[in-house]
Amino acid sequence: MGTIINRPAIKGDIVHVAHDRLGNILVIDDRKHRILSFDSVFEQSKILRAAPHLPVHEYNRAMLFPVAWDEPHRITVLGLGGGALAHGLHKLLPESRIEVFELRERVAEIARDWFSLPESDRLKVTVADARLAVDNLPDASTDMVLTDLYSADKMSPAQAQRQFIRACSRALSDSGWLVLNYHRMPDQDSNLFRELKRQFPVLLVFKSKTNNWVIYGRKRDFAPWTLETKALKALEQRLPIGWQKLEKRVSLLARAGEPAEI
Repeated sequence: MGTIINRPAIKGDIVHVAHDRLGNILVIDDRKHRILSFDSVFEQSKILRAAPHLPVHEYNRAMLFPVAWDEPHRITVLGLGGGALAHGLHKLLPESRIEVFELRERVAEIARDWFSLPESDRLKVTVADARLAVDNLPDASTDMVLTDLYSADKMSPAQAQRQFIRACSRALSDSGWLVLNYHRMPDQDSNLFRELKRQFPVLLVFKSKTNNWVIYGRKRDFAPWTLETKALKALEQRLPIGWQKLEKRVSLLARAGEPAEI
């Protein structure tokens, strides 16, 4: 649902306020951007008003990077926010089908009404608790799970639970990807990290400038450093998010038989 970018206050004009049992939902405009916030201090989602399919936050852009290796046909997004991730995927992958699980119905409504989330047969938003929804996904039913579960001021603890990692892994196809947005790097001696290694023979990582850690796990082993510049330039034409710059900051976290690079 977002990241935690700590500021004295988000600059801009509050153009819409909604409320549900979990608190406020604010839409804030500055000259170039539209921002979703739950408390006017932390940004949950941010888009360019002139190009709403382009995610602004670097960690959001980094979460798209596994498409450079595999183009998924079935995608599951856990946490909608303003829809920047789902919208970017919808634009980037015109043959894909995307299902998003979002806990808060008002957030889903605001993503449609204020953040230009597409109305499309290929993009389905289900109002449900993502932690429970992933348990109910059929085995091998999706090619990519992207999980971005945040409340106003913290990451959902579900993302750091071994059961959650196992449920995501079970739902993935045999060469599928899990993409996690963490507020800090898991301890490499922790049960969580051991579970990630148990489920995914290759783990990669990206550290954003806002200190988010994006962890990528692929169900099947592969050689990560085989991307061609030509392919990344082609992706840039489809969705200009700086693919080549992103690649330079992706590093090996764990792979069977190889030392980590971080």
